[in-house]
Amino acid sequence: MKTLEQDLPELRPGQSVELLKELHILTREGRINQDSRRKLKQVYHLVQFIEKLLAQVPDAPGHPTLADFGAGKSYLGFILYDLVLRQRAEGHVYGIETRTELVERSRALAQRLGFGRMSFLAIRAEDAASESALPEAIDLVTALHACDTATDDAIAFGLRRKARHMALVPCCQAELAGWLRKEKAQALSRTPLAELWRHPLHTRELGSQLTNVLRCLYLEAMGYQVTVTELVGWEHSMKNELILATRTGQPKRAAAQRLRAILAEFGLQGLEVLRYPGLQ
Repeated sequence: MKTLEQDLPELRPGQSVELLKELHILTREGRINQDSRRKLKQVYHLVQFIEKLLAQVPDAPGHPTLADFGAGKSYLGFILYDLVLRQRAEGHVYGIETRTELVERSRALAQRLGFGRMSFLAIRAEDAASESALPEAIDLVTALHACDTATDDAIAFGLRRKARHMALVPCCQAELAGWLRKEKAQALSRTPLAELWRHPLHTRELGSQLTNVLRCLYLEAMGYQVTVTELVGWEHSMKNELILATRTGQPKRAAAQRLRAILAEFGLQGLEVLRYPGLQ
């Protein structure tokens, strides 16, 4: 097995090797396996995108503020802090995760490493928008592989707090596929387009694609400029779509109209109140 220097030539100067060991990305001997390397590559790529977004945030006391949804073991939050915020005098990372044991573990690790401007909240993603422990002014909302509707909750939070930026890598989009399955018989009798989701595999894939298209339209309708790109090569992850959104404060009426038209075309009008309540 290769040494750390050979295996991770992209390791940045001053990066905490101890952190990577604590996250079990590296072994105690400083070595790395292929699965950990793949995970780290995804996080590194997302950090590079986030750095560019944070460079646009004006200097102000307490900023930048970052909210990490579906944080899990907080790989992204810790590495963001280590690479981006640790050298700054200001800024705070908030990790949002439902599993209490992971939150407690992250709190202990942050204390052990002296990462004082990190907080971890054991709350549901859908409750974060009304959580008083989170600041009203959020500069960036991120979610790396937040499952199913957790990405929608991250978007709802970002809209509620008027986040400057969002960086989202959705995962396991199942909700919309369930709606398509429920209405499949009626849709097949109504339109030949229903052939796109007649077979279960197509239902799942189309549901995933459609979910992200609707999310992008919603963000545009709510005053965000949206870019969609790949996070890393497909050989590293099948959940690879990165949605970047920057607040312009100029809602696009055409995006709202198209979103509603797509919902109507696919018989999904019931989703508007549930997922897109801010549409004008």
